[in-house]
Amino acid sequence: MDGAALNLAIRNSLAEVTQYADELRDLDAALGDGDLGVTVSLGAKAVIQALEELPDDALPAEIAKTCAKAFANANPSTMAALVAGALLAGSRVWGESTTVSIDSGADFIAAAADSIGKRGKSQVGDKTILDALAPTADALRGADTANEALDRAILAAGRGVRETIGMQSMRGRASWLQERSIGLQDPGATALLRFLEAWRDAN
Repeated sequence: MDGAALNLAIRNSLAEVTQYADELRDLDAALGDGDLGVTVSLGAKAVIQALEELPDDALPAEIAKTCAKAFANANPSTMAALVAGALLAGSRVWGESTTVSIDSGADFIAAAADSIGKRGKSQVGDKTILDALAPTADALRGADTANEALDRAILAAGRGVRETIGMQSMRGRASWLQERSIGLQDPGATALLRFLEAWRDAN
């Protein structure tokens, strides 16, 4: 996938993912302050607008950096800062490459997960977006086609989301609930799953 195709795919996916804003708001309200739906909606709109202004020959890394800046500027939330940092970390993996492959996509996601883990002082099992993001990177590796890679990523992220239900939240505002967070689905992990599903449905 070249930069122009990547740009279009991201814009299509973000336009689709905004339909899940209410679901994400409700999940976040049960565990936190309920602003994730707004974060996703405002961020998606800002990113789409920023990507529309890029030239067709923009490199994948430039596209990722543009997404990071637009998403962060659209929101003052912690999640927005973590996602922006993750996108910047992934962009460094792509460097000057003109195309994105399945393996380089996996490397991007792995770098993004590492960034979120370090900046958010979290790890898999803490009931965060990492519980869906980390297995997504692993699922991509070894896939023969883009469709197979996406199907595997969605399955892995979905499994991660379901596993968060039985976890106790260990980071952020959700950790204040302590044992009461058990039985609730993590909104950040769900947001990643919905984005992957939107990528499948919109492209």
